[in-house]
Amino acid sequence: MKKILLLTSILACAVFANPYAKCAGCHGADGEKVALGKSKVIKDMTKAEIVAAMKGYKDGSYGGPMKGLMKGQAVSLSDADIQAIADQIGK
Repeated sequence: MKKILLLTSILACAVFANPYAKCAGCHGADGEKVALGKSKVIKDMTKAEIVAAMKGYKDGSYGGPMKGLMKGQAVSLSDADIQAIADQIGK
């Protein structure tokens, strides 16, 4: 049981230390994938485009077919998290 709690804690810290970690599952480690066959390749977006898209997903003003899914992912992100994601993958 202690090992499970320790592992869970370590994984949680890793995700919170890198806000892009939860994005990588669909978008790829470097933002190179077309997520679920529907998204743009986000590594080709500028930092400003990423910030605008993420804030738009968060407030519901942006998005296409994956708008509902992305709103759920973006709603918990702070402005600092969004900027960190843009800095990590944007041009």
